Amino acid sequence: MRRIGLISDTHDYLDTAVFEYFQECDEIWHAGDIGLPIIADDLAAFKPFKAVFGNIDGQEIRFRYPEHLIFDCEGVKVLMIHIGGYPGKYKASIKTMIEAVQPKLFICGHSHILKVIHDSKYQLLHINPGAAGNYGFHLMRTIVRFSLHEGKIQDMEVIELGKKTLGNI
Repeated sequence: MRRIGLISDTHDYLDTAVFEYFQECDEIWHAGDIGLPIIADDLAAFKPFKAVFGNIDGQEIRFRYPEHLIFDCEGVKVLMIHIGGYPGKYKASIKTMIEAVQPKLFICGHSHILKVIHDSKYQLLHINPGAAGNYGFHLMRTIVRFSLHEGKIQDMEVIELGKKTLGNI
C-alpha cells in the first residue's frame, strides 16, 4: 500500500501545514504550477516526489519536471498533467492521451477547483486537488490524500489548509 499526498497550484507559496498533513504519506505528487524551485526542493527533501510543470512554471522547473507523467503505482496506472480538464470537458489532445494510455487515475491541476469525479466513459477517477497556494480566484486552499493498494484507489481525504491570504485573479 502507498499513501499519496497530492498538491497543485502552489504558485510560489507552500504552507508549512502540508508537511504535517503529508507526514504519513509515502510519496508526494504535485500537479503543476509549482512556482519557486525551492518549493519542489523542500517537498522532494521531505518525501519521494513526482511533479509535472504547469503554465506558470519557469525554465528551471520545466527542465526538472515533464509536462506529463505516466506511471504505475500499486497496480494503478496514473496519468498526471497540469492542464487536463475534467470528465465531459477534456480538450481533444487530452482525450487522445487518455484513450491511448487508459489510466485508472487521471490527475490534473490548473483550474484551482477541487474535483474528485468518476469518469464512467473512460473508467477512471479524475482528481484535481484544487489550489494549495494563495494566487487565484479560489477561496479555500486544498490538498488531497489517498491510498493505492492492489489496483484500488481508497481512503480519499480532502484537506482544507485555510482561506487564501493573498492575491486575487
